[in-house]
Amino acid sequence: MADHPLVLPPDFDPERQMVARPVDGKTFHAMQTTARLAGRLAANGTDDDWRRVGPIVASLLECQHHEAPHRGNFRWEWEDATVEDLNAVQFALFYLIPIALHNRLDEALQERLRTGIALGLDAIRTIDVGLDYTNIVLKDIANSCLGGEMLQDDDIARRGRDKFVRWLERLDEYGLPAEYNSPNYAAVAFHVLDQLARLTDDDDTRIRARTALWRLGLSAALRLHPTTGRWAGPFSRAYRPAAFGQTPPEIDEFRAWVEAGLLPEGLLSLLDNRAHPCEIAESAPGPVQLNTYHGDSFSLGVASQELKTQSIIFIALQSNVCYGQFLRPGIDRPGIFFSRYLLDDKWVGDFRTTPSRASDQLLPEEGRFFGVQDGARAIGLYAPRALDGFTRTSSAKTIFTWTERHLIDEIWVDDRPIDSLPADVPAGATITIASGGLLCAVRPLAATDLGGGAPIRLVAIDGHLALEIYNYIGPAKTFWELAHPGSFYQGQPRCGFYIEVAERSDWPDGRAFGAAIAAGALLDEAADPQTYTPGAQRLWSVEYKRDGRRLGIEVDLMEWHLKRRWTHAGELAYPMLESPIARQSAGGRVAVGEATLTCQRGPAWLCELPDGWVAGYHGTEPTSLVLDTPGGRLEVDEMGTGIASYRNGEVSIDAIGLGAWRCIDRA
Repeated sequence: MADHPLVLPPDFDPERQMVARPVDGKTFHAMQTTARLAGRLAANGTDDDWRRVGPIVASLLECQHHEAPHRGNFRWEWEDATVEDLNAVQFALFYLIPIALHNRLDEALQERLRTGIALGLDAIRTIDVGLDYTNIVLKDIANSCLGGEMLQDDDIARRGRDKFVRWLERLDEYGLPAEYNSPNYAAVAFHVLDQLARLTDDDDTRIRARTALWRLGLSAALRLHPTTGRWAGPFSRAYRPAAFGQTPPEIDEFRAWVEAGLLPEGLLSLLDNRAHPCEIAESAPGPVQLNTYHGDSFSLGVASQELKTQSIIFIALQSNVCYGQFLRPGIDRPGIFFSRYLLDDKWVGDFRTTPSRASDQLLPEEGRFFGVQDGARAIGLYAPRALDGFTRTSSAKTIFTWTERHLIDEIWVDDRPIDSLPADVPAGATITIASGGLLCAVRPLAATDLGGGAPIRLVAIDGHLALEIYNYIGPAKTFWELAHPGSFYQGQPRCGFYIEVAERSDWPDGRAFGAAIAAGALLDEAADPQTYTPGAQRLWSVEYKRDGRRLGIEVDLMEWHLKRRWTHAGELAYPMLESPIARQSAGGRVAVGEATLTCQRGPAWLCELPDGWVAGYHGTEPTSLVLDTPGGRLEVDEMGTGIASYRNGEVSIDAIGLGAWRCIDRA
């Protein structure tokens, strides 16, 4: 318990006993923000805090719905007429269940709260959210496990535990969960798993939660760029402040999580003990591969496809499929560059998801994307998400944006410097940007002209620099030729780019770097148009070659289907985890540096720390485990899901069903 009570936030409304906020002249009382405040007050724990918790809990329970089909769920805002956001019950119970576990409310309100939690858990069971909605399914698991234990309802608790096992199995199909690499929602996953590990009565569930925290925390540590201090893309989801680099450095938040015990302490050493450049590749359900390249001054991240797990207005448009950050000396925020496909020339402020959410939360991704990356090189291919025979649209384009035009030092179109905007860009040109420690070159691919001449141009938008590659610009119209199914359909329009980044210090200037990129061989070919017939394909192939390296991708324009990706090393698969200091395998054998992990079965991962090694086993069946390192050999006869570490000559094992083990020290 703290020594002093918390100070209520200035936006707390004492009449409604909820947190309020104005949006476009209207006031909304947020259930989720209020529930979080109640949880913080209860955790602080003074008598004054608890006197405040009671009225807030009573107000929150008034937001609960009591009629079908959403009985037990909560309105997201007090002002909402009904339940639309089906996640609301998860957020409410995540904070209300620990309050009920404290049992410091008066008896009548405590009973009301228990009844409300029981109703909410029934709503959670009815919804039964899918395994690929990571932050919400983890809340489902934690709420069901902890709520069932609190209510002494074995069926509810068992449902949560069983779903946790199934989620871990889904995680281990690819390496990462879906919708994971996100500066916004990874933090949610960490807090939920931490709460489950701390509060559950079930030892196996506690170990599974701690094991998942190690694996997800490892991914986050690898993505953090030590020089910029930022979480590197590509992002499954990111709101505007994070996507535009307007938040504090995520590396500081990560350190705070470790220091607070939210994440394992061993992860902290990974932030400062990595050689650059380095590349990280992981895969998630889809399948989707997430590649990140860390240079000394920048990061570049490209996904193999956009987020596809949710066809919901808010979630599906948050992908950041090609995204980079870079140092700007003397500036306390990073430079950002990213791609989007946009309809009707949207920008921040032109898109709203709900009346209670501000229109500046995100710049929507309105395209479908396939990408391939090899180090500092990448190819991205776009098709519009909703250019069709129903919706009238006045423009459709791929854009590349570099933040803060006034901090960009050089702009080149081939060997022509650009001093003023807008500036037209001829087809086949190479655009090069120099800013801070970064050089960035983009070669637009041939774009299908749906009307307006498919112009390419550099413009200023809201103080930022943007490269626009149009498929259409003109009067608002429908597109019969893109109606699928339809008698005019000949495939999706082509729009894409080749991008390469480099350290600015490695080149004389942007012109020289752009000339090197332009000298590479770019193949950009598509089969001739043909009216759609079932089973017919129309392939689009793009390949870039230079200095003995090549990078390529091929898609079917008819169904917008990824056919293959490749580099000079051959065809690309979907690795669970590949990096210089950590790897994961489904086969049970992993080698990193001079160490080898061998399990009877997979999946398993191995990470090298400055002071030793950490290994994780995720399988549902027991396995033997052998960790061979230069300093010694750890042998475990049998263990289930868990973590085994050998650091500074000391062994630590946290595993389900741990059997006999021995360590042979070679020192």
